[in-house]
Amino acid sequence: MDRVLEKTKTQEKSHTMENVDVSVLKALRDWRLQGHRALLATVTRTWGSSPRPVGSIMAMNDTGAVVGSVSGGCIEDDLIAQFSKAYQSSLGGSDLARSIDGPPEHLKYGISADEAHRFGLPCGGTLELLLEFNPEVQLLSALLGDLEAGRLVRRRTDIKTGAVSLSPTATPEALVINEDELINTFGPEYRMLIIGAGQMSEYLATMALFNGFSVTICDPRQEYSGSWSVRDALVTAEMPDDVVLSFKPDRRSCVIALTHDPKLDDMALIEALKTEAFYIGAIGSRRNNQARHQRMIEHFDQTPQSLEKLRGPIGLYIGSKTPAEIAVSIMAEVLAVKNQVHLPKEMNVAQAKNTMPHA
Repeated sequence: MDRVLEKTKTQEKSHTMENVDVSVLKALRDWRLQGHRALLATVTRTWGSSPRPVGSIMAMNDTGAVVGSVSGGCIEDDLIAQFSKAYQSSLGGSDLARSIDGPPEHLKYGISADEAHRFGLPCGGTLELLLEFNPEVQLLSALLGDLEAGRLVRRRTDIKTGAVSLSPTATPEALVINEDELINTFGPEYRMLIIGAGQMSEYLATMALFNGFSVTICDPRQEYSGSWSVRDALVTAEMPDDVVLSFKPDRRSCVIALTHDPKLDDMALIEALKTEAFYIGAIGSRRNNQARHQRMIEHFDQTPQSLEKLRGPIGLYIGSKTPAEIAVSIMAEVLAVKNQVHLPKEMNVAQAKNTMPHA
């Protein structure tokens, strides 16, 4: 256990994969602290197909460094060219050059078929950006402090003056843009708690990290947790129910049990069901899932209604066989639920297998 705890401390220092918005805002704050002029670009509107959704952000400084993305790369290249030229010349040879220290500016890409092709936009795609110049360091630090504390924040930008204000909000909100203001809601990073440190957990943790989740692994079994190899996930050897309590799952959290051991999985799931976690699920066959429900009803005072949030068998049906393939199916389902995508019944593992002969 000591080895696992020591490893966890090391991982906490090296935890580098984080929510994309947080990464952009941190880079922007750091650049401003270092005295760089910089801009924050926000995708405010899209028409037709678009490479990035509304609300996506990107930061750029006066050296041409970029964090985040508003397109597949070509729009970023165009902004870098304009922004760098603006600071290299005092003549202000472009619209961007004339406004690098002024109020926010709108830019639209993909208006014509030729421009859409030039900037790598899908056929018929158009997007509009709002560029904010030299955001205030204090407000960036305050926003990041709220996000790191797990709070949702509404950021309002006065388009005429560039003045920014922050206010708390209880629920995620869609971006609002009009002639007077831009309102974008920022939230803390999504979190995934995985019970079990086996091979499938390593595949799932890796995918979750690349999708912007922070990942915590809980497994008191030394033979599993001691050989964990995914560097950016945090590992704890505490008992799963205690970890769920300290983890405090919220609406941006998911809890997934992968040990196949009821002594570990069930206690964690019982505690998770008391929370607002957007996804709670456990690995296992249809028969194991039925047995789990029965145990919880008989021994933990659960009801069919209280177990409605518990998913199982988890994952989307893609005919997965290997641990890696199963992890892909689980990650896909987590993302679908997170993004509020309605999934057809045929994608449900149990539903799909119930319609198959000899399944």
